[in-house]
Amino acid sequence: MDLEAKADLHIHTTASDGLHSPEEIVQMAKVAGLTAIAITDHDTTEGIDAAIAEGEQANLIVVPGVEISTVASGQDIHVLGYYMNDKDFLFQERLQSLRSVRDRRNELMAAKLNELGIPIDLNEIYAMHGGSMRPGESVGRPHIAEWLIQHGAVKSMREAFDRYLGKNGAAYVNPPRIHPQEAIAWIHEAGGCAVLAHPGLYGEDALVPELVIAGLDGIEVYHSDHSPEDEKRYKELATRFNLVLSGGSDFHGSRQGEEFHGPVGGRRVSITVIDQLKLRRRK
Repeated sequence: MDLEAKADLHIHTTASDGLHSPEEIVQMAKVAGLTAIAITDHDTTEGIDAAIAEGEQANLIVVPGVEISTVASGQDIHVLGYYMNDKDFLFQERLQSLRSVRDRRNELMAAKLNELGIPIDLNEIYAMHGGSMRPGESVGRPHIAEWLIQHGAVKSMREAFDRYLGKNGAAYVNPPRIHPQEAIAWIHEAGGCAVLAHPGLYGEDALVPELVIAGLDGIEVYHSDHSPEDEKRYKELATRFNLVLSGGSDFHGSRQGEEFHGPVGGRRVSITVIDQLKLRRRK
């Protein structure tokens, strides 16, 4: 890891499926020696304002971001957006539509788990997080995995995803969602730039040229779950298509002693990447 790199551009908060508040994330980033982070919650920008306010107090740059859920080739593909106008009404309407799909997915997964003899109750999961989520926040698979661990159905996050919630799991469902091309368009229309998240988790490299034609601005080359071989391959792809080489930890928090996906600052890039992203913003 290049310790001279000071930016972690993929972090989640309690606004989606992270365990730490935006304010806590900023303080953790300072402890990790970072000078910049991006808040990239799933299909919501709810945590951005609080993180920016805390960042101003802590002298830490906070990049407004989001991680948009899409589907291509029959599997989840995530697109990161940076520097979009998170106050744009149409953009927020679109994110709300994605959160509705996420809620439906949770219901379908819960139904499958019940069929498998695991009597999961989504209301109980909401209650674990202080009652119903605030507007703009969302529940995701890590919340369900946490419930499975607490109720003895599995012993770890990895087991929860391998056995039930991951793409090969017994309770996995993937309701219709937008294509990543559409997510790129949404981000651009809100004035931002679009980066393909953790492509090493998909193995759909043939999708990259298609997304470049749609206006893709960057690739998340450096990620907690990328191997050195992944990093080399995506660095070459990004260079070939003149894309920004971005990266981040994808930090969600530690559940039952497991970091999901990695610690704050566990993957980082040069602060100059932020300038490159700014240059790619749509006016």
